[in-house]
Amino acid sequence: MTSYKLNNLNLSKFEGQVSIPKYNRSNIKTGIVHVGIGGFHRAHQAFYTDKLLHDESIKDWGVCGVALLDFDTKIYNTLKEQDGLYTLIVKELDGTLTKSIIGSITEYMFAPENPLQVIEKMASPEVKIISLTITEGGYNYDEATGTFNFKNPLIQHDLKNPKAPKTIFGYLTQAFKLRKERGLKGCTVQSCDNVQGNGHVTKNMLLSYVNSAEPELVAWIEANVSFPNSMVDRITPATSQSDISNLLESSGIDDAWPVVCEPFNQWVIEDDFIAGRPAWETVGAQFVKDVVPYEKMKLSLLNAGHSVLGVLGALIGYATIDEVANNPDLATFLRTYMDNEVTPVLGDLEGVDLENYKESLLQRFGNIYIKDQIDRICSESSAKFPIFVLPTVNAQLKQNGTIEFAAFVVAAWAIYSLGVNEAGEELVVKDAMQNLLAEKAKAAKSNPKVFLEIESVFGKLKDSKQFVDSYTAAYKNITENGVAKCVLDMNANVLKEN
Repeated sequence: MTSYKLNNLNLSKFEGQVSIPKYNRSNIKTGIVHVGIGGFHRAHQAFYTDKLLHDESIKDWGVCGVALLDFDTKIYNTLKEQDGLYTLIVKELDGTLTKSIIGSITEYMFAPENPLQVIEKMASPEVKIISLTITEGGYNYDEATGTFNFKNPLIQHDLKNPKAPKTIFGYLTQAFKLRKERGLKGCTVQSCDNVQGNGHVTKNMLLSYVNSAEPELVAWIEANVSFPNSMVDRITPATSQSDISNLLESSGIDDAWPVVCEPFNQWVIEDDFIAGRPAWETVGAQFVKDVVPYEKMKLSLLNAGHSVLGVLGALIGYATIDEVANNPDLATFLRTYMDNEVTPVLGDLEGVDLENYKESLLQRFGNIYIKDQIDRICSESSAKFPIFVLPTVNAQLKQNGTIEFAAFVVAAWAIYSLGVNEAGEELVVKDAMQNLLAEKAKAAKSNPKVFLEIESVFGKLKDSKQFVDSYTAAYKNITENGVAKCVLDMNANVLKEN
C-alpha cells in the first residue's frame, strides 16, 4: 500500500481508508487554548471537539495545543509537522480497530521556546476557554497541608521571572493580567485532570499563587474567571511502535504519533462557563449541576483500580494491565476492594448503576488489545495515591470501617518503591519524588512505618494505629510470602467471612 505523510496536503488521500475531518480547518477560529497535548487530551477533549466541528455552522471552537514542558518537544514537533493532525485508533473489545483522523487542533505552540507568544494567545479575546491536562502533580498541591507548595523550585522561578514562566500558574497569571489591563473579558479555566473537585482545586491553587505574585489581580479573577469541575474517563495507553507500524501498513498513514484508546468515553462537566462554551452535549458529553458524585466514583474505582492492579502486577512481574486484570485472583482482590472498602464511602449516586459500573471496569481493564503499560500506570504514584486511594482510607477510618485491602496496596507500593520486583528484575520507577520514595523505601525494610512519614503524600496517616497495624502486617506478609500468595489468602479469608 502506498503511504503518505499525515498533513493537510495529503489529508484527502486517506478518505475511504479512515474517517477524516469534513470541515474546512482553515476557517476554524481558536476558542480553546489547551495546555498538555498528550495522548489523553487527544483521545478525549480534542476528540469531542472534532465531532462538534463537523457541524459546519460551528467555527469558533478550534483548539490551540500548548506543549508546556521541555519534555514535550517531541509531541510539539510532531503536531507541527502534521499540521495538528493525528490519527485516533480505538481498540474495540473484539480486536477490531476504528480509525479516524482528528482535526480540532488547529494551532500548536511550544511554551519554552516562546513564553510570551503563549501568554498573548491565552489573553486573546477570541479565546473563551483555557483547558488543562497537566497530570495530578501539576496542581502543586501539598497533601499534608492542603495548601499551595511555594517551595517548588519552578514556582520560585515563576515568581522571580514572571515574563518567562515554567508552570501553568505563571502563564495564567500573566495572561489574566493582560486581559485586565486591556479591559477584556475573562474566560473559563477548565481542568480535565483526575483530581477530585478539579475546578475548585485549580481555582484555589491559582489564587494562592496570584495572591503572592500579583495580589491586585485576585479580585479580577474571582469576578471574571470560572472554574467548572469535570470528570473525564477514557483509558489511553502509551502509543507503541507497533501501533505506528500497523497504521502505516493497514491504512497508508505515516503518522509519527497516533493515539490509541478504548471504545469507552465519558465526560461529565459542571455547566459554569463564564464566556460561553461549545455544545459538547450534542456529541456525548453530559452537563450537570454537581459533578462530585461522578468524579468521586471514577477516581475511587477506576483510577484507584488502575493503581491497585499496577502496583501488585508490577511486583509479580506483569508488564500490562490486561495481564493483571485477567488473573482471576487479582481480579477478585480488586472487586473485593471496590465492594468492601470503596462502595461504603461513595455516598449517594442517584441514577448510577454502581454494580454495573464496577463490572464494566473489570472488563475494560481486561481488554487484551489495549495493552496499557504498567510502568505508565505506576508513574507519579506519589501524586496519584493521595487522590485515588487515600481518601477511601481516611473515610473508612472515620467510620471505623475496613482498610485491610487498601493498606495491603500501600505496603506493596512501599516495596515497589525499592525499584525491584519479586523476581529481582529492575522496575522503572517514574516519579517526581523518586529519590525520597527510594530513601524511605530502603529505611522501611527494617521499619515499615518509615514509608508513611512522607507527609506530603500520607498526611497524618502514620498516626492511625488501625492503619499502621494493618499496613505493617501486610508489609511483613508480602516480603515473606509474595504478592500472589497473600492475595490468594486474603480472598479466601473474605470468602470464609461471607
